[in-house]
Amino acid sequence: MKRMILTAAAALLLAIPAVQAQKVNKDALLSKIEKSDEAVADAKKGAKAATWISRGKAYYDAAVAPTKSLFVGLESMMLKLADGDPTSVGKETVNGVEYDAWVYPYYTAYLQDDKVKTWKQTQTVYDGAIEKALESYDKACEIDPKSASKVKDGLQQISDFCSQVGNAGLDTGDFIGAADAYVLAFAAQSKPAYEGKPDPALLYYAGYLRTVDGSNNPASFVQGGEYLSKALDMGYADEEGNIYYYLFHCYYGQKAQDKAFLEKAKQALLTGIEKFPKNDRIIDGLVQLYTSPEDNVGDPADLIGLIDKAIENNPSSVDLWFGRGRIFYALKDYDQSIDSFKKVVELKPDLYEGNYYLGVFYTIKGDEVNKEINAKQYSSQAAYDADLEKVNVIYMEAIPYLEKALELKENDPSSLELLKSICFRLRDEEGMMDKYNKYNELYKQVQGGE
Repeated sequence: MKRMILTAAAALLLAIPAVQAQKVNKDALLSKIEKSDEAVADAKKGAKAATWISRGKAYYDAAVAPTKSLFVGLESMMLKLADGDPTSVGKETVNGVEYDAWVYPYYTAYLQDDKVKTWKQTQTVYDGAIEKALESYDKACEIDPKSASKVKDGLQQISDFCSQVGNAGLDTGDFIGAADAYVLAFAAQSKPAYEGKPDPALLYYAGYLRTVDGSNNPASFVQGGEYLSKALDMGYADEEGNIYYYLFHCYYGQKAQDKAFLEKAKQALLTGIEKFPKNDRIIDGLVQLYTSPEDNVGDPADLIGLIDKAIENNPSSVDLWFGRGRIFYALKDYDQSIDSFKKVVELKPDLYEGNYYLGVFYTIKGDEVNKEINAKQYSSQAAYDADLEKVNVIYMEAIPYLEKALELKENDPSSLELLKSICFRLRDEEGMMDKYNKYNELYKQVQGGE
């Protein structure tokens, strides 16, 4: 019996005709669309819901035809059976991941371990086909509400297809394409005939992707803000509350057009931190906003209690301690800034920024104390020398952290400039003149190289 099954399977494979290239009958699909358009334009036929449903199906078929054989996990052998041999095969790094790239006329499939992981569509049969399909289904329901049950199936197909397109775009780094696909999936689910609540997570994904794109395309901040705020209005929030952080960026990215968006950005973060007090990203956004001289949205001191409470909940968060140090720097409380950044370095010793800024804050503190000394009237040289020694001790504290920063970031001009300046000031201390000569020479080389 087992042998018979194997023989039957072999016969089945032999019965499948060899396909030499991807077959998408574009002319037939476009012809079907043309006929459906003619049908709805006819007064008699266009008055029937069935005509519009057929039109919706025609446009849907055109949209899905190029990639209808694809799904994640499809084995390479089955891909060849479905769409034939690729026109070319090579290696390609997509969104930071290396794949075997199989190029077909309408798409490139990306494989690992002989299985499809994702793909990128490169050609369409008809641009805007999904929008036309949705328009057709709307008209069918308008003509005959009883057709909703048949329209529902079409809407589900559109939702599933667009969600799949969004997922593929997310994997390949086509964030705009992915965002637009998720919005179309949401639009399909929002139709009355769908008979279910649309999933606001689709808007969240679309809003997040638009936020990511905003730095390159400011218009994306506008759309991203609309999607995220609508998701919130529907009662949606992701598990960690990052939706508020992304909404902040969307509003902040529009502040140049209207200063009212700055207040919206602030409120998005304050609402978010109230609901998600452990969210480090929201805290970081608040620190950025309150410590920015150009924004001036409030007193950074207001954030101290907020961030200390967050640290109490998550004492090992480098970002929170980093943020705390930035807040106290804005308040010119350099001792607290130093204490915060000591914690940063303790938690993450090999973080360049932690070491560099700790050195900077010691330097700033030394400068401030030095100003105080220069403003004082001394009755004796001994009293002046004693205070000057205290300042030098502060400057001395900066050196090991700046040297560590230089070790982590070789030939860093910022670290070198500070080191040579501090070492020259401390040149009377043992070994400091040698350090000055070393860092001064390195700094000249780096500046000359630039």
